[in-house]
Amino acid sequence: MQEWYLIAILFLATVVGTKLLREIPSLLHTPLMSGMNALSGITVLGTVVVLGQAVSRGDKLLAALAAVLAAINVVGGFAVTRRMLRMFAEKGDDDV
Repeated sequence: MQEWYLIAILFLATVVGTKLLREIPSLLHTPLMSGMNALSGITVLGTVVVLGQAVSRGDKLLAALAAVLAAINVVGGFAVTRRMLRMFAEKGDDDV
């Protein structure tokens, strides 16, 4: 079975996503990043479900790798969001 169409979809999604992200004004980066953190959290849950359903060792390894990478993405996204919010906080406001 040929899976060339999956590679074509990945390439097309990469090109379109890059084009869209470059057009976003910097004012919207923080709200969009918060939304992406939520989406990455859903990805972590999805990979855990797939990991539980995996049968072969290769499938389990790939699902575990996906879970780890998605978790790194969530943690990194929250760290960057916190740093950006700290930039906009008033002096002496340590709640952020």
